Amino acid sequence: MKLNTLIPLCLLAIAAIIIARNPKEEPLLDSHVTTAEEQAKLTPDEVLKQFKDGNQRFHAGKETRRNHSEQVRKSAPGQFPKAMVLSCLDSRVPVEDVFDQGIGDVFVGRVAGNFVNEDLLGSMEFACKVAGAKMILVMGHQHCGAIKGAIDDVKLGNITAMLAKIKPAVAASQGFEGEKKPTNTEFVKRVAVNNVKNTLGQIREKSPILKEMEEKGQIKIVGAFYRLTDGTLEFIE
Repeated sequence: MKLNTLIPLCLLAIAAIIIARNPKEEPLLDSHVTTAEEQAKLTPDEVLKQFKDGNQRFHAGKETRRNHSEQVRKSAPGQFPKAMVLSCLDSRVPVEDVFDQGIGDVFVGRVAGNFVNEDLLGSMEFACKVAGAKMILVMGHQHCGAIKGAIDDVKLGNITAMLAKIKPAVAASQGFEGEKKPTNTEFVKRVAVNNVKNTLGQIREKSPILKEMEEKGQIKIVGAFYRLTDGTLEFIE
């Protein structure tokens, strides 16, 4: 065999030996699920901080890499979520991803316009009073179609009755200085934020159970506005 052929073959053999001795380690995927003990120790403030930190990771593209198959198996015997999130129906708002949470971490309720009715209030009461969640977070979002429909007074089938539940937020936004149309993104945001505030008020007014839990410091009830354009949150006092 010629020398100029032998040398590359030797180099390949050496490289193969080095790779075999130093295999590239794949990063471990997180397969942890929240346990009953961990849930019980969490405070509402800690849960809120975890969700804020998770959103920062989501925004930065540093989400936790999870083994969802393993989480599915581990969470099957029981669930101990940290929080209940009421979100809009919008497909661009993936709740668990937005807060970088895994399977078993979040109860999620969704309805166009993120308002409450007795079904969602009952779901929240189950999440907190029965299942031990420490926070309720109501999340509106940028460019919300339901908000625009309420502003535009859309009439269409059952959508008419649905949008009627958002109309109080439109009325509360009439002091806005500027064009009050669905094409004005700032006005749409104003209505969306007022809609979140209205929902927070409805939760406290219509659920004595949740109001009492909040007053005792057992849960937090908070609101947020999610920006589709960059994946960040603006928390609403």
